Amino acid sequence: MKRRDFITLLGGTAVAWPLAARAQQSERVRRIGYLANLSPASVPELMSALREGLRERGYVQGQNLTF
Repeated sequence: MKRRDFITLLGGTAVAWPLAARAQQSERVRRIGYLANLSPASVPELMSALREGLRERGYVQGQNLTF
């Protein structure tokens, strides 16, 4: 292997390494807090509508979303 080929290979590896590492990261878990003077159990219709709307946008409780 020639010196120039080795340097080219080494440079290509240095550039591709961060891209490969970034692809292996898992999706970030989003957290939603509830702040009100009513408990979430007292307004089940609102909570189910919120969960359904988030589900339509690809958020699944326990996978990429937590309350």
